[in-house]
Amino acid sequence: MAPAAAAAARPSLPSAPRSPGRCLHASVRRAGCTRVLRYSSAARTPCCTDGGRSRSRRWRQGPLRCSQTEVAGGAVDEDDEACELVSGTDLVIGEGDDSVRAYLLKAVKNNNGAGILLLSDVFGFEDSATRDFAYRVACNGYNVLVPDLFRGNPWRASLPFDDGFERWLAGQAPRRVSGDIDACTRWLVDEFTAAGVSRKLAAVGFCYGGGRLVETLARDAGGCFSAGVCFYGSRMDASLGDRIAAPVLFVCGDGDPLCPVETVRELERRARGARAAVYAGRGHGFAHRPQSLEEDGDAEDAFDAMRGWLHDHLLP
Repeated sequence: MAPAAAAAARPSLPSAPRSPGRCLHASVRRAGCTRVLRYSSAARTPCCTDGGRSRSRRWRQGPLRCSQTEVAGGAVDEDDEACELVSGTDLVIGEGDDSVRAYLLKAVKNNNGAGILLLSDVFGFEDSATRDFAYRVACNGYNVLVPDLFRGNPWRASLPFDDGFERWLAGQAPRRVSGDIDACTRWLVDEFTAAGVSRKLAAVGFCYGGGRLVETLARDAGGCFSAGVCFYGSRMDASLGDRIAAPVLFVCGDGDPLCPVETVRELERRARGARAAVYAGRGHGFAHRPQSLEEDGDAEDAFDAMRGWLHDHLLP
């Protein structure tokens, strides 16, 4: 279904998971070895442990490799539909109480040198749908950093929503979250841009992470990020649009009460170079948690729109 405009529906969270202006130094330690992951774009999810092509979100991990050189030297099976090999590494960014866990996915073959900061929804950085999407982005040649925005305490679908969600959210201090995001931004700059590996950086966010993306780009004011993609950001402050310098693609559905179309249109109007893609009949979470074949089609279209946006603004 092509993007269109308008409407509302009853509030709901995404379905439960299936199965800083100045860029200063950030410290990091690697938590374990690099893992080799293989992904099939034909299946749209990582390959299953049984080698099948089901829609399971289970990961198939290759042998542990302790250096990027070893990973790059491994054999790669190629066909028209198969994605290139991607390495995944657990990281701890920062020191002591200020440290942030994160996961880094790097394209091993045909790495384009650009870095992506991916901000998750409330289910956190270890959620399979988030890892799946991040992996697909890395498969297109990017280096994708997914931080733990919730310090090991993401929202869980098993918890009672009515009397629990707002209390949980109140425990995610905005100052702490923004500080963690800025620390991860500085790490990306140090790791890739300053080293001459990455030419440009972008931010991508979903739901809760989409709202934080707007705040992050407003703080950045063009200092570090060259582009952004916001998928149905929740609790977005449209007044921040005037301070966003990087061009942002806003993706949402016209039936999503957590991301009102009016807010998206206002951000599109205020932020320089912004564009909105509004999908008719879609609610919250359709792009990274599709629940039907129809949503699957729009999810694929939204992914292609994001891929084109990142290509146009990050690559020569």
